[in-house]
Amino acid sequence: MGSVGISARLVWCGNCRAGNMDTDGSFLSSSNINPDIMEHNQIAMAWSVFNELRMEGQFCDAIIKVDEVEFNIHKNILSGCSPYFRALFTRRWHKKEKTSYTIPGTTPDVMALLIEYAYTRRVTITTTNVERLLIAADQFMFLGVVRHCTDFLIGQLSLENCIGICRFSSRYYCPELQKKVNMYILHHFQDVVTTSEFLDLSLTELLDIIEKDELNVKEEEVIFEAIVKWIDHNPTNRKQHIAILLTKIRMGLMNCDYFICTVKTNAYVKDNEECTPIVIDVLQTMYDLKMKSPSDPFLNPLIRPRLPFEILLAVGGWSGGNPTNAIEAYDYRANRWVNITCNKENPRAYHGTAYLNGYVYLMGGFDGVEYFNSVRRFDPVSKIWQEVSSMNSKRCYVSVAVLNNFIYALGGFDGYIRMNSAERYNPETNQWTVTAHMQEQRSDAKATTLNGKIYICGGFNGTECLSTAEVYCPVTNRWSMIAPMRCPRSGVGVMAFEGQVYAVGGFDGSDRLCSAEKYDPASNTWQAICPMSDPRSNFGIEVLNDFLYVVGGFNGFTTTFNAERYDKKTKKWYDVQDMNIFRSALSCCIVSGLPNIREYTARQDSINKEVRESLFSRPQSV
Repeated sequence: MGSVGISARLVWCGNCRAGNMDTDGSFLSSSNINPDIMEHNQIAMAWSVFNELRMEGQFCDAIIKVDEVEFNIHKNILSGCSPYFRALFTRRWHKKEKTSYTIPGTTPDVMALLIEYAYTRRVTITTTNVERLLIAADQFMFLGVVRHCTDFLIGQLSLENCIGICRFSSRYYCPELQKKVNMYILHHFQDVVTTSEFLDLSLTELLDIIEKDELNVKEEEVIFEAIVKWIDHNPTNRKQHIAILLTKIRMGLMNCDYFICTVKTNAYVKDNEECTPIVIDVLQTMYDLKMKSPSDPFLNPLIRPRLPFEILLAVGGWSGGNPTNAIEAYDYRANRWVNITCNKENPRAYHGTAYLNGYVYLMGGFDGVEYFNSVRRFDPVSKIWQEVSSMNSKRCYVSVAVLNNFIYALGGFDGYIRMNSAERYNPETNQWTVTAHMQEQRSDAKATTLNGKIYICGGFNGTECLSTAEVYCPVTNRWSMIAPMRCPRSGVGVMAFEGQVYAVGGFDGSDRLCSAEKYDPASNTWQAICPMSDPRSNFGIEVLNDFLYVVGGFNGFTTTFNAERYDKKTKKWYDVQDMNIFRSALSCCIVSGLPNIREYTARQDSINKEVRESLFSRPQSV
C-alpha cells in the first residue's frame, strides 16, 4: 500500500489513542466512547487524506496558476471553502471542462496559504504576511481566513499601528476589525496623540475621532491641545480648518478660565474670522450655565457629555430587611445611576465583588438563610451569568482583592467562626488555592491592592472591632502586621488611592463613623483626612475618574442610598447623585472599556432636572 494508506492509518491510530484507546493500549468499551470526539477525529483524518492526495497530485481535477506557479487542487475542496472558486469552477459558458485557471491579483506564497487552509483549516499568519493574506482572503472570499487575520491584527493593536490598521480595515470588509480598532483609538486617544501617526491624520479622520461620544478624555481641553498639535505639524495647510475642528469640541464643558485664556487667545483662533461666532456662542453658553441650568444639555453640542470610559457597578446588598439582587451602574459624566438588575440572579449581601479579564465576579455572602462559598461571574457584554468554581470555605463578610490576575478572598464568617484563612482564584484554571493565613481573624474588613501587595484593614474577630491592619506579599506568601489605624473600624471601606491606603468610615463598637484616614507605606504611619458628610458602615467604595467614591451603607439608624466622593485636590467630600435603592452590605467594582457602554449609561433623552443641575452646578466666571 502507498504512503497515503500508511499515513491514513497513522492518523487513524493517533485518533484512536486519543479518543478510543486507554493509556495501557486496550480499547475502551463502546459505552465510554464520546461520539462527538470520534466524529471530530474522523473528519480530521479525512481532511488529512485529501491534503495528502493534493500534495501527491492524485485525483486532482484542476490547476491554479499564479505568476507561472502551478497548484494542483480538487475543485470540490476549494468550492466548499470559497464562493469565489465555486463560481469560477461552475461557469456555465464553458464549452468544455476547464482544468487550468490563471488567478490574478495575488502572489504564489499567499495562494499557497489559502489552498492549505482549504484543505487543513489551518493558516500561518505573521506580521509580514497578514495584510497581503487578508487582502487575498477578502478577494477570494475565504471568510475563515479573513476572520483569523482580523483576530491576529486585533491582537497586534498598539499605539504605533492603530491608525494604520484603521485605514487598512476601512478599505476591506472587516467590520469586526474596524469596530475594535476604532474603539481602541477612542479609548487610548490621549496616548495616540503622542504618536507620529496622529500627526499624519487627514482632516476627515481627525474630525471623525473627536466628534465621537465614546472619545475617552477626562477634559475637553485635551482635545483642543491635540488639535493645536495637529495643526502645528503643517500650519500652512491646516490652520484654515480650526473653525470646523472647534465645533467638535464640547467647549461649554471646559474650565471657563482655560477657554478665555488659552482657547480664545490662541493665534489660530484669533486669526480666523469663522471662529468669532463660535467663541461668542461658547461664552453665552457658559454665562447661561452660571445663571441657570440648561433646558436640555444633550441637545446642545457645546455641553453634551461624552460617554464615560469607566462605570461603577454597585452590586447586591441588604435592603428593606432582605438581601437584594439589585445592580446599578453609575454614569459619572451624567451623575446618574442606571438600574441594570438581572431578575434571574439570586439576591446576596455581605459578599465580595471583583472585575477581572472582562468578567464581574461575585463571591460568598449571605441570602438571609445560607452562607455561601459559591462564585458567580457576569459578562457585561453578553449579559450572561455563569457559575464558576466555588471557594474552599463559605465566606460571608468577605474581603476581596485582585492581584497579578488572581482574585483573593480573605477572612469572613462561615456561619460558625470568624476566619483568618485566605485563598485565591485562577480564572485560567477555574480553581481556588489556599494561601497563607492572615495574622488575625477578620470578618467585615476590607482589602485593596497597592504596589504589588494586598492590604487588609480593620474588621471584627468575633469579640471586638479591630484597628489592626496587615499586608500580604505574594512573593513570600506571607502576611505581616503594619501600623494599626487610629481607631477600630468594622464594616470599613478600604481603597488604594494616590499611592496610599485609605480607610473610611465603619463601626468602632459604639458608633458608625464618618471619620477617615490614610496609610503611607513608606513611613508606616496613618494620617487623618477630612471626614465624610455622613457616617456609614458596610458600604461600597471605589476609585472612579480620580475621585474616591463611597456608596450606600448603614448610618446607625437605617440603610441609605446616599453617595459622596472625595476630591484629592480640595481634600473635601462632595455629594453625588443618590442611588435608586437604599442598601448596605453591597459591594462595588469598576468596569472599563465596554463596547456596549451605552447600555450602562444614562439615556440622553431622560436626564431629569435634578441631574442637570448637579451636572452643571460648578462655578463659572465669564
